[in-house]
Formats: sequence, structure tokens, C-alpha cells
Amino acid sequence: MHDIRAIRDNPEAFDAALARRGEAAMSQAVLSLDAARRAKIAAAETAKAEQNKASKEVGAAKAKGDEAEFDRLRALVSDKKAEVAAMNTEAQELDAKLTDMLARIPNSPADDVPQGANEEDNVEVKVWGDKPSFDFTPVEHYEIASVKPGMDFETASKTSGARFVMLKGGVARIHRALAQFMIDTHVDENGLTEVNSPVLVRDEAMYGTDKLPKFGEDSYQTTNGWWLVPTSEVPLTYSVGGDTLEQSALPIRLTAHTLCFRSEAGSAGRDTAGMLRQHQFEKVEMVSITHPDESDAEQQRMVGCAEGILEKLGVPYRTVILCTGDMGFGARRTYDIEAWVPGQNCYREISSISTTGDFQARRMNARFKPEGGGKPQFVHTLNGSGLAVGRCLIAALENGQQADGSVKLPDALAPYLGGKTTLTAEGVLA
Repeated sequence: MHDIRAIRDNPEAFDAALARRGEAAMSQAVLSLDAARRAKIAAAETAKAEQNKASKEVGAAKAKGDEAEFDRLRALVSDKKAEVAAMNTEAQELDAKLTDMLARIPNSPADDVPQGANEEDNVEVKVWGDKPSFDFTPVEHYEIASVKPGMDFETASKTSGARFVMLKGGVARIHRALAQFMIDTHVDENGLTEVNSPVLVRDEAMYGTDKLPKFGEDSYQTTNGWWLVPTSEVPLTYSVGGDTLEQSALPIRLTAHTLCFRSEAGSAGRDTAGMLRQHQFEKVEMVSITHPDESDAEQQRMVGCAEGILEKLGVPYRTVILCTGDMGFGARRTYDIEAWVPGQNCYREISSISTTGDFQARRMNARFKPEGGGKPQFVHTLNGSGLAVGRCLIAALENGQQADGSVKLPDALAPYLGGKTTLTAEGVLA
């Protein structure tokens, strides 16, 4: 959510930030609605003052026995009361329209975000690891002989439809091991607090984390109004919604491993093979709530946490900063971490680490009290995958595939697999 006062003070800067995202200027429409709302509030206050003045004069007219003046003033009070009520209703309606308008406008990009139209304009900032060399043609994850028995799309389609998968046997255990490895690393080494969070949330949580009203079609809603979380960013971030924290409580660093649900609206025909893009998937999420002065450094720390997972697994990756045209709606700056997938001979996104500044905090009224005193300020919120478990499974399987159809697994997973280091060609852990 944008600060209306900042738009009033510098509408040109607001429009310039939107232009960087390829959006049309909005300041005139916002300020016109804001002016109408403020005018209606002022008119209501004037009418209320006239109502109060007339109310005081009613008694005086009664005491003087001036029945005509008494009746006139009493009628005036009644009229002003109705006028005030009508104006307040109109002001509330205008306020709701203004809030809705502001809620649909994307965040302003940070000054250091590169200008661009789409993913082709993202800027590579880091490359790590050596891509594996094969003496055979590597295949995609679902085509690896050892993986096929444990990645059942046919049965999942029978029970649930397209874009679902049933993982079985060794593949299911590797998937589970990856999630546990990620959580343990974030808790034991990265200092995050583990949370077992709900996957059903209310409108307020979705709105506060900028998933509503604009992107409702991207998520699933139950018949009684709950939303299935698109990511645990929603409950973790909204856990401070409406709170005024002590500055000493910051930063708050949280992590959760949950199921996630996305309708994938608008992705028809994209990545339909394999389990790269699913309606239901698992993700280990990282969320930080910080002091505004510390959020940029916190984003870099979070990027390092996510990169560290891939480095421990030995998966080659690159990190890019997204350009203005490729950033998400609520992001002020985003780094994508892309794992190397030999089966597609390219890098694929496995994590996005975003800072939203105070964009989400304003929507959910999350603030802190400065240690030196003064007015409460909005916190800054950050979120990022640490990592997407299914995509990490894909990367681990494809990078470790062998000529005989077996998979050499990352050494970091051995403690979670009973010391086993290989998925044999028959799909058995050994």
C-alpha cells in the first residue's frame, strides 16, 4: 500500500516509479479521489459544527418562549444531523474507493533495480558451481529410469487432475529429506525460528500480504471463505499484522515448511511436463520483519541463506536481480536464484528473495516503537523461498543422474536417508 501523503507531496515521483514498471500514471486519479474524500470530510465537519451550534440555541429559544425560533432550530438540527450522516457515508464510500485504488497499484521499485521489460532484462550478479559434464545425453527428471517408478503422474491425474503428482518410495523419501535438511539448516545455522503455520488463512492475511484484491484468481478459496496459502509468506508475515512491536524485538526471522497451493492462472501450456509447475507443492519459506534501516542488508543475508542450501547440495546456480518489468506486484527489489537443470539445459528459478519495504506493513498496520521515543513507524517485511522443495528435488535428480539411470544423491542428504547416497536404476535407495 502506498502512502497517500507521499503521493500528495511528490506526485511526479510516484508516476515516475510506475513508469519504470511500465504502468500508466496514476497520481491524478488518486489525488482527485483523495481531494473529493477530504472535501466531503470537511463539509461533514462544517455541518456538524452548525448542528452543534443550533443544538445549543434550541435551549435558549425554548427558555425565551420563542416557539417559532424553537421549531426552526429544532428542524435545523434534524436536517443537519441527516446531512452529517449522509456526508459521512459518502466520505466512507470515497475512502473505500481510494483504499481499493491504492491496493491495486504495485510497489515502487528501489533505485538500484535495473530497468527492463521482462526476464530477458534481468541482470546476473553471481554464478556458482561447475555444471556437470555427461558422457550421455541428460534427460529431464521424470525421464530418469530410477525416478520413473517413484513419480506417478497418472495416478495423481486420476485422483486430482492435471498438474499433480504422487511421489513414492525412494523419490518421496528424498523429497522429504530435502525439506528437513533445509529447515534444519535455517534453524541451526541461519538463526531462523521454525514455525508450523496454518495453510488456511482469512481475507485479512491475504490482503495484508498483497495477494488480494488483485490476485485472488491465482489462489484457491474454500466454500466458507478461507484461502489455501500460495506460500507460508502469508501466515508468517501476517503474524505481526496489527501489532506495534518494540524495536528491540527486531529483526524477527521465521521459517516454515508447508504445502502451498496455486491455481497457476494464466500459465496454460507452460511447463506441463514433469513436476516443475504444480497446483500443490511444498516450500520452505523465509520471512523477516525488520527495522527500515536494516532491510536492505537483511535481503542480502536472506539471499545468502538460500544460496547456501544449494551450495551444500552441490547444485550449480546463478543469482539475478529482477528488472522492473519482471518483479512481483508487492516487491521493491527481488533476487531470483536459478538452479541448473541439465535436462532442460538451462537455469530455472528455485527461489525469489524480495523486500517489500513498508508496502505490506501499511496494508496490515504492522509497526514498531522507536527506542528513542517518537511516533510508531512501519516495519519492513521480506520474504523468500529457502527453497522450493519440488524444484530442488528436480535439480538434485537431474544433476546427479548417471548413464545407467541411477542418481548420485547430494552427500548433505545422507544423514536424512539413513546413510544412503544413491537412487539405483531400479528406484531403490542404496
